[in-house]
Amino acid sequence: MSPVNPQETRRVAVIGGARIPFARSDGPYATASNQEMLTAAVNALVERYDIQEPGAVGELVAGAVLKHSRDFNLARETVLGSALDARTPAYDIQQACGTGLQAVIAAANKIALGQTEAAIAGGADTASDAPLGVNDSLRRILLQARRARSLGGRMKALARVRPSHLIPDIPRNAEPRTGLSMGEHAAVTARAWGIGREAQDELAAASHQRLAAAYERGLFQDLVLPFRGLARDQNLRPGSTPEKLTALKPVFGLDGPNPTMTAGNSTPLTDGAAVVLLASEEWASRRGLEPLAYLTAYETAAVDFVHGDVADGEDGLLMAPAYAVPRMLEKAGLGLEAFELVEIHEAFASQVLATLAAWEKRGLAPVDRARMNVAGSSLATGHPFAATGARIVATLAKLLAERDVPARGLVSVCAAGGQGVTAILERT
Repeated sequence: MSPVNPQETRRVAVIGGARIPFARSDGPYATASNQEMLTAAVNALVERYDIQEPGAVGELVAGAVLKHSRDFNLARETVLGSALDARTPAYDIQQACGTGLQAVIAAANKIALGQTEAAIAGGADTASDAPLGVNDSLRRILLQARRARSLGGRMKALARVRPSHLIPDIPRNAEPRTGLSMGEHAAVTARAWGIGREAQDELAAASHQRLAAAYERGLFQDLVLPFRGLARDQNLRPGSTPEKLTALKPVFGLDGPNPTMTAGNSTPLTDGAAVVLLASEEWASRRGLEPLAYLTAYETAAVDFVHGDVADGEDGLLMAPAYAVPRMLEKAGLGLEAFELVEIHEAFASQVLATLAAWEKRGLAPVDRARMNVAGSSLATGHPFAATGARIVATLAKLLAERDVPARGLVSVCAAGGQGVTAILERT
């Protein structure tokens, strides 16, 4: 195998995906580590596609957003604890909520350039087992004690420890640059774009209803494997309706007029893992595997949500896909009307609706809601940060394959830090 000419890049096939059911934080996976969850998803792919022999998979690309020190070298440690050949290289990647999709893109680029034949990409996250930081004053004392050259020096340093130093630093659900949570940022954007409560509740209810229908018809039979007693996503509420969601009180945007964002139209903290198997056409052909779809384009973008034009919604924290998608479509020579399916990560119903409005403002065709998130999305499945991108790619690829005719699907994922990761999948 040798690298190809950049002008002759190879097509990258999505062969299949696997994930564990997503669980609400502090629930069934409360004691499950990122590595345990990621390993379970990887093993499912290895078993299904019989890819445990040496050289079958070129590398594993994966990441997590909430990482302990024990998650150092997470992807490689996952390989060593999985059914993959122990000589499979691996590396970590992280781009907040875009981690899973960015891992897919990184692996796809190597396949396209002929640097590897097949790769597994995805991510895992546990909100239940978030890392707790040592008080910074205590950390400095402990470092000073470690540097001491005598027992007396160590005891002198440790004598400075006070009870207040034992209080851990709890991870904050806030952007470091603004101090606002993602939900509060989304509430600002919702007001700027005039996103109402009724539209948000309708979108949230539809997500649950569509995910439930997808489970019932067997869409996830080979995509979701049981784990720790769960067989379906724990957040799923099949009986969800806009009327039921109306009863919930707002939880974000309470400092402004007419708050609209509730726990029902916002994604809960979630634990889980998801991965995708990518390969060249030649690799798939040798193994008698039919690709579900091909990854044909991708684009990332970022907005200045700290100093930018946030008040009018243009540079809201989760609005980067409003820039990434038009740029990607222009490069591909396509419009939104060319897509049979559109998958938008549902961090919040308001963020999805604001993104749709922003696309139209930038001259893109309106998205037919009957083509959007047809098997539900994050509001129903939940959102383990680094796993969402791989979940969406695997689901969309299978939905395209079911059509058995040429079709396109678009992926849009917003991410913390004012970023967005987007991609195009095609069934030819």
